[in-house]
Amino acid sequence: MNKLTTLLTGVLLTAAAGASAAAPADTTFVAKGNPFVNYKYLGDPAALVHDGKVYIYAGHDECPAPHYYYDMKEWCVLSSPDLVTWTEHPAPLRAKDFKWAKGDAWASQVIERDGKFYWYVTVEHATIPGKAIGVAVADSPLGPFVDARGSALVTNDMTTEYTSIGWDDIDPTVFIDDDGQAYIFWGNTQCYYAKLKPNMIELDGPIIPINLPRYTEAPWIHKCGDWYYLSYASEFPEKICYAMSRSINGPWEPKGILNEIAGNSNNNHQAIIEFNGDWYFIYHNGAINHDGCSYRRSLCIDRLYYNPDGTIKRIAMTTEGIWPEK
Repeated sequence: MNKLTTLLTGVLLTAAAGASAAAPADTTFVAKGNPFVNYKYLGDPAALVHDGKVYIYAGHDECPAPHYYYDMKEWCVLSSPDLVTWTEHPAPLRAKDFKWAKGDAWASQVIERDGKFYWYVTVEHATIPGKAIGVAVADSPLGPFVDARGSALVTNDMTTEYTSIGWDDIDPTVFIDDDGQAYIFWGNTQCYYAKLKPNMIELDGPIIPINLPRYTEAPWIHKCGDWYYLSYASEFPEKICYAMSRSINGPWEPKGILNEIAGNSNNNHQAIIEFNGDWYFIYHNGAINHDGCSYRRSLCIDRLYYNPDGTIKRIAMTTEGIWPEK
C-alpha cells in the first residue's frame, strides 16, 4: 500500500510509501476540531515554539480497553507551521532510554537553549522508590534525544520533608527568565521550584516549596508583558487554576479557575504558548473514547485571552477549537 488515507477530524495521510505500524513514518493530517488528534491517545501536552513552528510533546496512552490504568511507555511529538496542518514524527524518546528508570512516560516538557533541546520528563526510578525527573538532550526538537546525565535530576528522597508520597516529583516545567536564569517547577500535592545551572542538567541551589491554594499537579510557567503566570491542576477531578506575580520568585497571587474539568477525564494538563501574536491553551480531555476516562486521552487547543489588567479570561473549551468552519 503506497498511501494510507484515514478519515479523522481532518485528513490523515502517511507521508512515506509503504508505511506501517512496524515501520514508523511521519504522519500528516489537517486539524478540523477538538480533539485534533483522533487516531491515537495522547495526554499531558507540553508545547514549544521554535523557528516558526509549534511542537507539541505528549505522553502516549496505550492502556487497552476495557482496563483502567496508565500504560505509558513513550513520548510523541507533533509539529505544525500554522496550527492547521500537523505532522506526527516517530517517537523520539521512551522511558526505557533512561537506564536508571523502570518505566512510566509521564508528563514532560522540552525547552531550547543555545541550540540544544532539553527534555525534562517524569519516570519511575528503578532503585530509589518513587517518581523521578530526568533530562534528555538533542540537537533538534525532533531528536534523537539521549539521557543528558545518566542519572535523575530529581528523586523522591530529595523532597521527603514536604510530602510522604512517592509521586510528588512529577510534571516538570522549565522557564528561562529574561536575565538568562533557568528555573524548573514541578510537583504533586506540593509545588516546588529550583534554579538550574547554565548547563540545564543540574540544580543550582535549594528546592523551594510554593504554597498555592488547592494545588494538585501540572504546573506551567509562562510570561506575558510584566506578568509571570503559574497555572496548575487543582483538586480532583482536576480543573486548571492560576496565579500571577511580578517576579518568577513570587509572591504568587491566586486568581482562581482558568479551565473547568475537561470532559471524560478526571485529570487535566495544560501548556500555554504565544504563536504569531496569538495565545493558545493546549490541554487534553477524554472525548474520543467514552470508555477511556483518564487513561485514553485526547489533545485539544483553544484560544487564550487576557483582560486589560493582565488577568486571563476563563478558557472556553470548544469542539470547534481554533478551526471554526468557514
